[in-house]
Amino acid sequence: MRALVTGAKGFVGTWLIAHLEAQGDVVVGIDHEVDVGDADAVRVAVAEAAPDAVYHLAAMAHVGQSWTGPAEVLQVNAVGTLHVLEAARQLPRPPRVLVVSSAEVYGAVPADRLPVTEEAALAPVTPYAVSKVAAEYLGVQAHLAHGLPVVRVRPFNHVGPGQSPGFVVPALAQRIAAARRSGEPGIKVGNLAARRDLTDVRDVVRAYRLLVEHGVPGEVYNVCSGRDVGIDEVADRLLALAGADLRLEVDPALARPVDVPVIRGDPAKLHAATGWTPVVDLDTSLEGVLEEWSARLTD
Repeated sequence: MRALVTGAKGFVGTWLIAHLEAQGDVVVGIDHEVDVGDADAVRVAVAEAAPDAVYHLAAMAHVGQSWTGPAEVLQVNAVGTLHVLEAARQLPRPPRVLVVSSAEVYGAVPADRLPVTEEAALAPVTPYAVSKVAAEYLGVQAHLAHGLPVVRVRPFNHVGPGQSPGFVVPALAQRIAAARRSGEPGIKVGNLAARRDLTDVRDVVRAYRLLVEHGVPGEVYNVCSGRDVGIDEVADRLLALAGADLRLEVDPALARPVDVPVIRGDPAKLHAATGWTPVVDLDTSLEGVLEEWSARLTD
């Protein structure tokens, strides 16, 4: 299979390309050298790649930062998706397109409605989530109006080496590694009460390729573990794995304007379509992130 990956140099993109190549795919990756906001540049890049499948990962992905630049997030995540879809459908043989959305589109789901299935109402509470709803429905429109084989995915939180410290797990790992190196007695943390459904990035990219092969065009699939874990527990496990006895100091400045208290998804539809189940356990993910930050701060 010949695959085009947008956002190829990002956290998920690098893992996805490695996985696709390991499966024997020929991969063309594009990143900042092709601005997804430039329709002509995207059209040229997609035509030159001539892919059988497009994995559209390019996006502004930091939920918290979307509050300070909502217009830019909407431009990149929604309009950028439109440009990729338009370019794909203009090819002589339109490829299958995987549009990567987010579990953030579900918003704050009441506890009695967990785990979240794909049939849940969309209730975005962040500008980032709004941009992903728009991106999704551009994919729906491209499928219904033009017959483009679009498959949508809603990944829940994913973790692993290579993720930006703008996200909670690498942020905690970075602070723990820095405190151990400096001898500081504690680290600053944000909202430890939140609970998240965490999946290792290696499992996530496996799901993406399986859905390109076996997902039904026009459908949407959760990518998640089906379990939620408290951020306080994640912090405790990181400290234990690091062998660090550090005080956790809550800093209100690290909190988001709106934070969904609990997120837990239902992966049954993904499993039924592809047979996928997660195989990388949480401690393996956390160990990898800790090792990465310890090495970075030692170099």
